[in-house]
Amino acid sequence: MRLLGIDYGTKNIGLAVGETDHGFAFPKTVLKNDDKLFSSINEICREEGIKIVILGESKNFKGEDNKVMKEILSFKTALEEKLGLQVIFEPEFMTSAEAEHLQGKNEMLDASAAALILKSYLDKKHD
Repeated sequence: MRLLGIDYGTKNIGLAVGETDHGFAFPKTVLKNDDKLFSSINEICREEGIKIVILGESKNFKGEDNKVMKEILSFKTALEEKLGLQVIFEPEFMTSAEAEHLQGKNEMLDASAAALILKSYLDKKHD
């Protein structure tokens, strides 16, 4: 089954694609968080045959919701309503920092963070 991983940001949204059969997750693209966002995500979901969306759940060091979590909850609801796909939260912590450590800072950083979120989800499913 094909999955879409999302690293939500107030300016940019990182997307990654993976599949449950092999447990792979690959950075796909970074989209601007603007009024074209949902149509762009919908198009990618159609092209890639996405069945489920895995969305990063943002927490702080204490395990409490970060400030952006309120926006992420609204984004999750909108995704479910507009795309008609199941959206599952995957806890994420410092994925952007980890992605930057692994590859350096570049234009695909948010997509790489989304791949880390998706890979975390897939690893749990393969245990």
